[in-house]
Amino acid sequence: MNTSPAPHPPDPAHLTGWPSFLGLMGLFLLAAGAGWVFERIGAPLPWMIGPLLLSAAVFMGPAPRITVPNRLRPVGQIVVATQVGLAFSPAALVLLAKLAPVIVGTALVTGVCIFATAILIARLAGQSLAQAFLSAAPTSPVEAAAMATAAGINPMPVILSQTVRLAAVVLIVPFALYAIDGWPDAQRGHVTLKVSDPVSVLILAAIGMASARLFRLARIPNPNFLGPMTVAAVLSASGYGPVPYPPLVLAVAQIVLGTWLGATFRREIVTSALRLSLISVATALLLLLLCSLGALAIAAVSGVDWRTLVLGAAPGGAVEMALTAKFLQQNVVLITTFHLVRIFIFMPNIPWIVRRLARHDQRKLSKEDPK
Repeated sequence: MNTSPAPHPPDPAHLTGWPSFLGLMGLFLLAAGAGWVFERIGAPLPWMIGPLLLSAAVFMGPAPRITVPNRLRPVGQIVVATQVGLAFSPAALVLLAKLAPVIVGTALVTGVCIFATAILIARLAGQSLAQAFLSAAPTSPVEAAAMATAAGINPMPVILSQTVRLAAVVLIVPFALYAIDGWPDAQRGHVTLKVSDPVSVLILAAIGMASARLFRLARIPNPNFLGPMTVAAVLSASGYGPVPYPPLVLAVAQIVLGTWLGATFRREIVTSALRLSLISVATALLLLLLCSLGALAIAAVSGVDWRTLVLGAAPGGAVEMALTAKFLQQNVVLITTFHLVRIFIFMPNIPWIVRRLARHDQRKLSKEDPK
């Protein structure tokens, strides 16, 4: 499956060459500064949310059009995925097996919420059902755009909706849990520039890149996350897991991810399709609400902690939710497994579901316009 289309349209005013490189480096420095500020005030996911908001403000404003390359996002994904995989201890695997019915049930409930939201998007935005489903499906903006292009669907509304959904989850879920459980001490867990074992960092990075490449060659969905996480999990469960990344490396990965996500917000897209933008925000909030209510219902029946289930059912990406769980001091392995099960259930099936919905849309158009 081709997953290479750019998430934003070409801009003839964008910078190239050395000006583009220097502009990108300046953007990352500003993003790192925003992360530092958010960390100092004790904000959730500071090294992702700070860069996200900063880069979104830059690209929504009149600044020169620099480009944040799509190939940078896998770097952040690989780092986070490898770190998450190291948490898969034998005891964690036993817990996952015990909670398998709850995990699968949560994935199916989330799927129902996604379909309901897709129907609403189609009616409110005047989109085809196939396009609306891709707008709400649990995947990344780049992957959704690739599937939309392959199906002959305009990818721009899909990209906008997917980006708004991811940003809404990353921004709202941590702050909502903060509002319920209380704002933590702003002085906890500051990132330092110290890297005590650079050799271990290089070894772990090599493992992550090689496993991502292997899964990509095998055409496994989401290779930049599933590959490093799987290999690291096998090593950890067998007792040969390498030393985890230091906090500085994780912070850099989050800066990359947050900056990339913020850079997908373009003023020309939002302002030229204001109604679609408002609908995207409203439906993203609705989807998050429906998934959260479903998680609370499952928590009441199963006895599993409601915070775990809300994070496990949230319609965000596996990378983003793993980082959220880690920052909120929840069970990262368990919550990641919720999202991986959903990925394995939905990702292989999204293409044929889109094709089936596209045929349904075509039949509906034929009935409405027999000519």
